[in-house]
Amino acid sequence: MRVIGAHPQTDRPPGPTRVSASALASAAGAQGPPRFGAPPRGTPRSRRGMRRVVPVVLMLILLLIGYAYNAVMQPFHGDGTGAVRVVIPDGSGARQIGDQLAKEGVVDSGFMFSLRARFSGKRDALRAGPLALKKNMSYASALAALTAPRPKAPPTLDVAVPEGLTIKQVGSIAHRARLRGSYTQQTRSGTARRTARALGAPAGIKFVEGYLWPATYRLRVGASTATLVADQLKTFERETAEIDYAAAERKQLTRYDVLIIASLIENEARTAKDRPLIAAVIYNRLKQGMPLQIDATTRYETENYGADARPIRQSELDADTPYNTRKKKGLPPTPISSPGLASLKAAAKPANVPFLYYVVTPCGDGAHSFSSTDVKFQQDVAAYNRKRDELGGKDPTSC
Repeated sequence: MRVIGAHPQTDRPPGPTRVSASALASAAGAQGPPRFGAPPRGTPRSRRGMRRVVPVVLMLILLLIGYAYNAVMQPFHGDGTGAVRVVIPDGSGARQIGDQLAKEGVVDSGFMFSLRARFSGKRDALRAGPLALKKNMSYASALAALTAPRPKAPPTLDVAVPEGLTIKQVGSIAHRARLRGSYTQQTRSGTARRTARALGAPAGIKFVEGYLWPATYRLRVGASTATLVADQLKTFERETAEIDYAAAERKQLTRYDVLIIASLIENEARTAKDRPLIAAVIYNRLKQGMPLQIDATTRYETENYGADARPIRQSELDADTPYNTRKKKGLPPTPISSPGLASLKAAAKPANVPFLYYVVTPCGDGAHSFSSTDVKFQQDVAAYNRKRDELGGKDPTSC
């Protein structure tokens, strides 16, 4: 039987196709040689892009790491120049300290300083207080200064100067404190007298009695008496800056006069209430031309005061001397002690009362009885004497 379309030579099943070597070479030449570094045909485009980006990213990361290292570690930064005094408040953290240092020009960045403090493990070792630093310091140098052991403070002592003492009495205190030099000589020095003149003392003063402010002074062990005198004068200036002298000036009294009056009040008054009243008695007596009759001035002149004081002799009360206010009218030539602020304020602004006399009130714990007439004054004196006699001659100030 004959099959339509069949060919006698092609009836065999088809076999594998054979390609000659020349054909393969021809096909390869048509496509061209493979490019250097190019991914093989068929690689996805996303993978080809990643292979280009990764090196760039790595380079950027390395650059950022290098910048951060240089910014924090500052390997080529100097130790700074000049001098800056910085006071770090108590309780400040590393960032607060860094910001303060940056503001003062000590370091470049407060943030970077705090990072360096964290990395170095010194964040909790930063100390507060005054520090001597430099401009444009490296973070390492600033950290070293802020974590260095605090220098051991030199030993100190407190020198207490009570109110109402004379130069001679304070000199004894300075001697017991083992201060170097003569306290009395320092109160007569040109430096001390120039300072006192700037505070209202007359040009001719020979010593600065009254200006040596009573307070407690912390000094180095072995400090000089010159240091104590300088501190007292400086404190006087500061403490008296707000005193109003207008009332005294209306009475034609100078600031030095007020200081003298204050020293008298300091020796006479024992209660706060009495200070402006005693000041009024002094003002009123000065106005009327009456002697002040304050025996403390005689005691000052004869150095008869303090724990070893003795009764005033009649010859001393009769002596015609500058400080005998029983004989001499007006104020004594100088203050007789260093008064406190309360006495100075009373001396600058006395009470507006007509009193001319005062005497200690029996059993009044230091208070005085004031009067405007001699008759009333004599009655008060009699009451004082009666109480003293009742106590067998003992002082009736406190009963």
